Amino acid sequence: MGEQLDQPSEGLDPAAALAVRWSRHLAFDRRRSAHTVRAYVATAHRLIKFLAVHRGEAVGRYGLMNLAAVDLRAFLADRRGDGLGASSAAREMSAVRAFLRFAAEEEGNLPQLPRTRSPKRPRTLPRPASPADALALAEEAGEGASLPWVGARDLAILLLLYGSGLRVSEALSLSARMLPLGQALRVTGKRNKTRIVPVLPTVRDAVAAYVESCPWPLKGDVPLFVGVKGGPLNADLVRRAVRVARVSLGLADSVTPHALRHSFATHLLAGGADLRSLQELLGHASLSSTQIYTEVDAARLLDVYRHAHPRAT
Repeated sequence: MGEQLDQPSEGLDPAAALAVRWSRHLAFDRRRSAHTVRAYVATAHRLIKFLAVHRGEAVGRYGLMNLAAVDLRAFLADRRGDGLGASSAAREMSAVRAFLRFAAEEEGNLPQLPRTRSPKRPRTLPRPASPADALALAEEAGEGASLPWVGARDLAILLLLYGSGLRVSEALSLSARMLPLGQALRVTGKRNKTRIVPVLPTVRDAVAAYVESCPWPLKGDVPLFVGVKGGPLNADLVRRAVRVARVSLGLADSVTPHALRHSFATHLLAGGADLRSLQELLGHASLSSTQIYTEVDAARLLDVYRHAHPRAT
C-alpha cells in the first residue's frame, strides 16, 4: 500500500490519478486495512486498463461516470476468463462499485451505478473445530508466544472467541472499562448492534491472568487487549498466532479464529440451544443467518452415522 499512497498523482492519466486519490481516501478517511486498500485499488487499475482496451481509448475520469451495465459485464467476463472464482468475482464487483461511487462523489454528483448482478457466491458450511481442538489451539497459541504476558493475552482472546462466540474485531474492540469481567459481557457487533454474551469462569480466569501480567496499564477506555508497545492490538497478530499453533498441532487449515465462533455456535446447537437464543448470542440480524448452523450440525450427525452404522456404506 505504501507505494500506492506515496505515488504522486501528477503526470498520470486522469483515471489513474483518481485511483491514487482513492487509495488515500480508503487508507486515511475510511481507515481501511492495508490489505483492503491494496486489493481495492488493484481492482480500480484493472478496470481502467480493461476499459482502455475495451473502448479503444483511455477512459478518463468522466468516462468512469458514464459506464453502462454492458461495460461492467464485459469486465467481469474478462476477469472470470482469467480464472477468478465466484466469491472473488463478487468482491471484485464490490470494489468496482465503491470506486465508481468515489469518482461520482468527487465531482459532487450522486452515484448512478449501472445495474449489474454480482456472481452468486457458493454457500459453504462453516467447519467447526472439536471442543478439544479449540482448547488445544488456545493453549498452544499461549505457550508459543514470545513473552509470557503475550501468551496470556492470546490465550484469553481465543477463549473469548470460543467461549462467548465473539468475532475477532469484537474482542479487540473491548475496552478496559469492562474489567473486572462478570458472568456476562455487553458486546458491540456489526452495525453497532449490542448484545449480551455469557462469560465462562475459565474465560474470566484467563482474562484476569492476562490483566495481571500485562506490563501496560489497562484502565478506562484503553483497549483491553494491547500490543507489545501498549497500543491497540492488530487482528492480523491474532490470526498469525492461530496459524502457528494450528501448524504445530497439525490441525486443518479451516481452524481459524473465526472457526472458533462457528464452533461456539455449532456446539451450543448440538447441546440443545434453540435457534432464537443462538441468534441473539451471535448477534445475527436475521434468523436465516443462524439457520446455517442446523446444516452444520446435521452434517456432523450424518458423518457420525456413516462411520458408525454397519449398513451406511
